[in-house]
Amino acid sequence: MPSDTEAVGAVPRLALAPKDAALALGIGVRKLWELTADTTSGIPHARIGRRVVYPTRELANWIAERAKQGGGP
Repeated sequence: MPSDTEAVGAVPRLALAPKDAALALGIGVRKLWELTADTTSGIPHARIGRRVVYPTRELANWIAERAKQGGGP
């Protein structure tokens, strides 16, 4: 899986599909959906039509903040 600085074709990945985001976080897709549905989790995501995507930079910042806080929501 390319990072946000690597290119897919000639275009950098700005956001990940749920399956890729879950893989990047090391969690299951079901847990990712739980976090997305929980408005208190703060997990960064965007809806584009019916599709949900996870911005790569914001996702990295979000997980880094959780690590600093000791893993809490």
